[in-house]
Amino acid sequence: MSKALVGVAPVETLVVPSQLDGSDGWNRADPTHKQISASNDLDALRAWLANFADKKTTLASYRKEAERLLLWALIDARKPLSSLTHEDLLRYRAFLLDPQPAAQWVSITGSKFARADSRWRPFNGGLSAASQRQAMVILNTMFTWLVSAGYLRGNPIALLRNGGRQTKPRVTRYLSAALWEDVKAFVSRLPTETPRQRTIHARSRWLLTLFYLQGLRISEVATGKMGQFFRRFDSDGNEQWWLETLGKGDKERLVPVSAELVCELSRYREVNGMPALPQPGERTPLLVPLSGQKRSLTRSAVHDAIKHVFRGAAESLRTRGSEYADRAAELERASAHWLRHTAGSRMADSGVDLRAIRDNLGHVSLNTTSIYLHAEDDERHRQTVGKHRVAWETAQAEPKPTAGQAER
Repeated sequence: MSKALVGVAPVETLVVPSQLDGSDGWNRADPTHKQISASNDLDALRAWLANFADKKTTLASYRKEAERLLLWALIDARKPLSSLTHEDLLRYRAFLLDPQPAAQWVSITGSKFARADSRWRPFNGGLSAASQRQAMVILNTMFTWLVSAGYLRGNPIALLRNGGRQTKPRVTRYLSAALWEDVKAFVSRLPTETPRQRTIHARSRWLLTLFYLQGLRISEVATGKMGQFFRRFDSDGNEQWWLETLGKGDKERLVPVSAELVCELSRYREVNGMPALPQPGERTPLLVPLSGQKRSLTRSAVHDAIKHVFRGAAESLRTRGSEYADRAAELERASAHWLRHTAGSRMADSGVDLRAIRDNLGHVSLNTTSIYLHAEDDERHRQTVGKHRVAWETAQAEPKPTAGQAER
């Protein structure tokens, strides 16, 4: 059977030939006990994903892993998803670390493209061991559901060894103090001679500030609005700024906003022709496009904007000599989520109470009483804005890069 029977494509447009659609998959359950109407693998996956239609971030994550496995089954294993064996899943787990051939599976330059774009690929690079494990956890959830739905007889992932007792996890994907200063220095040196250069400089600085000080997830930045910033007074009558955000699992939380962030917000808004401070309920996105209407950007667009800054900083480091090659390579691996981890790490290093960090990052949901002013909220605000800073003034004063380095 030729691999050319199926091409790499998103599940929305994927065309699967009848001999590979799973209608007769060897792991199919007795159809008389089926609890979903799907008669082929693609429809069965869509039925599973439909459970998460109201949770965009979860849906995107689950669809990505299901899609990758389905494509690998059709193109590499050359069999239906519903015919995969324990041995197939072992091979797939290894494949995730280094998808080959790269031209077929991996996006060029590691960039994300729209799902309708012909350059779209299922991977932006090989997965880390931690991401590989997370992928298998999601697929195990999928197979378990398909068995419960009466579509499959058994779950082939259930046979995989889980690796035994895991050591206590440690955050490794974050920017060291030196790398963080390198990125700040690069952004501070971006040219500002032309209107477009000033817009790029302002956006780059605002992106780093917002992710770092607030510890936000990329989805929270992509969907956030300026009107979610608001002021109130603490129990001593002092003015406080907060950001209300909707996080993972549709959980609301309030994140303390420092005077430093308010200053950066005003700077960013004024460069983009807006009043210094947002109005209550304002629908302007937290991050606006470089030109055109002030509409919300996609998660992929926000991801690419941060990656663009990191790549520029890495290129700047390489111009300083071969001894900076390792640091540049580390920056090229970094993503928006690294800034969230960096934020948590810096807050902890600065002595912010772990309970305050937990609530700032949204690891525990707020209860309904959190909309009121409490003493613990006052203390969390004081600790966060007093000890967690960007400190742009410490950025190294080096020659500014050329316009070619600054723009895409």
